[in-house]
Amino acid sequence: MPESASEAGRGSAGPLSGHAISEAAAVLADHRRRQAPLDGLPLGLRPGTLAEAYAIQDELVERLTAEHASRPIGYKVACTNAVAQQALQIDRPLFGRLLSHSTTASPARLVAANFTTRVIECEFGLRIEADVPITSLPYTAAEVATFVGEVLPAIEVVDHRFPDWTLGAACIAADNAIHGHWVHGSPELQDWRQLDLANHVMHARIDGVLMATGSGAAVLGHPLNVLAWLANELPRYGHRLRAGDLVTTGVCTEVFSAEAGADVVADFGSLGTVSLHWS
Repeated sequence: MPESASEAGRGSAGPLSGHAISEAAAVLADHRRRQAPLDGLPLGLRPGTLAEAYAIQDELVERLTAEHASRPIGYKVACTNAVAQQALQIDRPLFGRLLSHSTTASPARLVAANFTTRVIECEFGLRIEADVPITSLPYTAAEVATFVGEVLPAIEVVDHRFPDWTLGAACIAADNAIHGHWVHGSPELQDWRQLDLANHVMHARIDGVLMATGSGAAVLGHPLNVLAWLANELPRYGHRLRAGDLVTTGVCTEVFSAEAGADVVADFGSLGTVSLHWS
C-alpha cells in the first residue's frame, strides 16, 4: 500500500540519517521517562515516511527494553477503528510493540501518576501459536486464523505525549504508536472459533457505570482482518509474527479516560473480563 499524505511527518527536512534516527528515539525515550508533553519531534529528527518512523520505533524499543530489563512480546495495532482514525486524522492502521515491562495480567493495578495520559481502549487480544511464514501473496483473515491459539479480553492504555493529536502517522508510529500499557485477561473460552467475533459484544465500565459498548466489527470489520493486515505489513519493515506473540487489535468502542482511584472493567461475555484499578 503506498504511503498517503497523512503518513508523512509534517515539515520533514528530507531523509533522516542513522544518527538522526537514533537522536529521535532518544528524544522520545526521554519524554517517556519524564512523562513530559512533546509538541513534536524537532524538524531535523521528524520522520517523513513510515519507513523512517518504524526505524525510530525500533531504536526506541531497544532503549525501553534495555532501561526496563524488558523484551518485546508482540504487537499493538492502532487506528483500526474509525473513531481513532478521525481523532488522529490518520487514514490507515499503524503498529507498535508490546513489551514485557508494560504488560500485566488482569486484575491489574497501575499508578496514574506514571502516565502522561490515561486513554482507555478495550480490545480483542490474540495469542499466536505458530510462526507466520512470509509469503508473496497477502494473507486473508481466514488464513491467519489458523495461526491463532487464544483470544483474550484486553485493555490498552494509550499514553499520548503530543498535545497536537494530529501530527501525522509517522510521528505517532515513531513513538511506538503511543502505547502505554496493556492488560490482558485469561483465555476463558478455548473453542473461540465457534464465535462470530465481528458481532461479539463487549461492555466497558468505570466504577460500575457503563461507559461504552462495542464489538469486533469496529476494528476493520473483524479482529482477524486486523491480524491479516499486521501479518502482511510487518515484513515491509523487517518484522514478522512468531509463535507466542501477543497481538492487540485496536479499540472496539468509543475511547474514554480514567482518573486516579477508578476501577475499569471490560466485559467480553464468554471470552471473559479484564480489570484495571488506577491508584
